[in-house]
Amino acid sequence: MKKILTVLALLCAASLTFAQKSGEKVTFSSKDLNGATVTNEIFSNNKITMINVWGTFCPPCIREMPDLAKLNAANKSKGVEVVGIPIDIVDRAGNIIPSTKADGDKIIKQTGANYTHILPSKDLMTGLLRNIQAVPATFFVDKDGKIIGQMYLGARSQKDWQKIIDSLLAKQK
Repeated sequence: MKKILTVLALLCAASLTFAQKSGEKVTFSSKDLNGATVTNEIFSNNKITMINVWGTFCPPCIREMPDLAKLNAANKSKGVEVVGIPIDIVDRAGNIIPSTKADGDKIIKQTGANYTHILPSKDLMTGLLRNIQAVPATFFVDKDGKIIGQMYLGARSQKDWQKIIDSLLAKQK
């Protein structure tokens, strides 16, 4: 089933349009995977926050996570943070799916993706994550929580992400 979902996600990727637009403000309140409350205030600590939406069923998502961890560490001093959102760890009612959360925790540990991972709360699902039909999906927000640049669909290397981050940093005040 997971392989079928991944194939379907890849097939859909080329024709997706997203409701998220550059300049749109992201607001939310949720929990991280450890149960701590996280709000959109997390963005105010950084010039740029990279938000990577991933799934436990998604091989490309998992393959890029070590590079995202390296990016997070390499760019902290520049005011950049990586945040993950594992899209499949909660059900439609917002309840944690224990077996999928266990899979997510295992993936994070195995890949060294020790950056913050936020559970998709109802306000994230109806706001920021609406219309995301394929993963990995990545976008960036500024310190005010406004989306900057475009939505990126698909995995990229550390080098490719770094070019994007450097370009976005150059445009920040």
